[in-house]
Amino acid sequence: MSKLSIPVSADDHVQGDPAAPCVLVEYGDYQCPSCGQAYPIVKRLQKHFGKQLAFVFRNFPLTQIHPWAEPAAEAAEFAAAHGKFWEMHDLLYENQQALGESLLLELSDTVDLSSSQLLTAVAEHTYQDRINKDFRGGVRSGVNGTPTFFINGVRHDASYDFATLSAAIESVLP
Repeated sequence: MSKLSIPVSADDHVQGDPAAPCVLVEYGDYQCPSCGQAYPIVKRLQKHFGKQLAFVFRNFPLTQIHPWAEPAAEAAEFAAAHGKFWEMHDLLYENQQALGESLLLELSDTVDLSSSQLLTAVAEHTYQDRINKDFRGGVRSGVNGTPTFFINGVRHDASYDFATLSAAIESVLP
């Protein structure tokens, strides 16, 4: 049973109260089809558990098999620097099948960010350190594929379908 080696902190992208009774951490890749399948499940879990659940997303781009995973993570981190991480995160997953430079530019316009600044940030790997920090933390936590979930710091090795994740979350709630 693997444990989360890097505790959730103010540096993380968190939806909900980090002090919620259950904190669900996902190491994800924006181009990963399985992460794309997990995206609506996480949204449903958030709706179902409400204030009892905090959700944390950490970057784990599998660049060997997903060439647009890292540029997409850069776009999400660029958006984060402007207070729009979750908007970009959601749009990336909702448009996963069209990942590419033109989509990144379109999404930056959609969330009212400068597409030229986004292109510069991606080209210069402005947010590479942040992405690498997430990735290294994932490796230290035993992440070897995406999506990988942790529930209250313990790796969830079962299925990530709604019923299984929901039951696992229920099991840690007071």
